[in-house]
Amino acid sequence: MSEEDAGHEYDKLVRDGIPAIIRESGERPVTHVAEGDEHRRRLAEKLVEEAKEFEESRQPEELADVLEVVAAIRKQMGIDADELDRLRWVKREARGGFEGGVVLERVVADAREQNP
Repeated sequence: MSEEDAGHEYDKLVRDGIPAIIRESGERPVTHVAEGDEHRRRLAEKLVEEAKEFEESRQPEELADVLEVVAAIRKQMGIDADELDRLRWVKREARGGFEGGVVLERVVADAREQNP
């Protein structure tokens, strides 16, 4: 096999329309459909990938990709969108959100417990 025949290796989950876009460009995608455990694993990997891309770029389009992966995970797990939003609000009410920018650096034992 020549280097040209080998092409580029990706081995990652892509949006459903990407193979058609590749074909339109005159190249041939080699794909398979991930199912079950492989699909769950690849969605988790894609979530991390998209979060890193957003961290690096700070572009709204990358944040939209994060939300798209979350939606796919939700659907794959059979979780209703309203139920996921309800769970988010339950946690928010109990523990707050992330808007405040609070960074937990460490937890120090209470001085009263150390010196009875």
